[in-house]
Amino acid sequence: QVQLEESGGGLVQAGGSLRLSCTASGRTFSSGAMGWFRQAPGTEREFVTTIAWDTGSTWYASSVKGRFTISRDNAKNTVYLQMNGLKPEDTAVYYCAADQLRIGVTLNEYAYWGQGTQVTVSS
Repeated sequence: QVQLEESGGGLVQAGGSLRLSCTASGRTFSSGAMGWFRQAPGTEREFVTTIAWDTGSTWYASSVKGRFTISRDNAKNTVYLQMNGLKPEDTAVYYCAADQLRIGVTLNEYAYWGQGTQVTVSS
């Protein structure tokens, strides 16, 4: 049973930074991807970024490109999301997602999900 645990959310002022972490337990990932999605109140969950476990290739939503950086530590089975230049519109619950085989930007391409961590950016 794969479990994903997120940490690092919180309240920050606009222009500030936060780093989220997501650690997978239950198996070691050597392929597929781990990524982040987010969901603001009253909206659908949307893709933020993802990273391939084997190559380290990354993909970003246009809304966060240049401000957010995803990275991985394969030895720790952990992915990080460094968020800089945060804006009020980044306020959402951020969910970690992982899949052993696929690398994608849609929700149905990820088999495993974390519980989410709240990120609130004040103006």
